[in-house]
Amino acid sequence: MTKKEIRINLESGLEARPVALLVQEASKYESKIYIQSGDKRVNAKSIMGMMSLGLDNGEELEVSADGADELAAVEGIESFLEGRKGA
Repeated sequence: MTKKEIRINLESGLEARPVALLVQEASKYESKIYIQSGDKRVNAKSIMGMMSLGLDNGEELEVSADGADELAAVEGIESFLEGRKGA
């Protein structure tokens, strides 16, 4: 399992469109991917779960992935959340 703390750097935070793109990014990977904010932990491949977090720009969260491509998955999610990939 790979875990990483990431700070969101998306101007609009995680509103509907960025959440849909994040779920799309997470779905590219075979690994199970979870995003945790405070005491809430959701499946990063679930659009409803991700929307329920209500995350904003500047917030910190923990991404964890478990599976064959877990390192690539965490790096891909980090790149997206830090605004380096297609938000």
